[in-house]
Amino acid sequence: MPTSGGLTSNEANSAAWEAGRGAVAGAAKWGAGAAILGAAGYAMSPIYRGLTIQFKVFLQMSGMIMGSCLEADHSIRQYEAKVRMEKRMIRDRAVWEQYEQEYEQAPAPKKSS
Repeated sequence: MPTSGGLTSNEANSAAWEAGRGAVAGAAKWGAGAAILGAAGYAMSPIYRGLTIQFKVFLQMSGMIMGSCLEADHSIRQYEAKVRMEKRMIRDRAVWEQYEQEYEQAPAPKKSS
């Protein structure tokens, strides 16, 4: 089955890796926060201690998944901004080089006296 070719480009591949790195970092960061909250809940709340292990795992995973989504989105937005800036710099550099070539090829202005 033929594909559109959009996901085979290096830019899309790099964006996917960037989002993946953000997702892993977010899952770790928010998972640690959820674990701290779970430990505090276990230490202080008889209601939390009475929950089943399955529900406690669900709460932990919910925090990790939410953090993963948020950080992946944040990192892909930063990556997109970086790519846009690089493309703008390349485009501006090309315009500037074209201007320099036109300036060098232009005849010197004549002095009128």
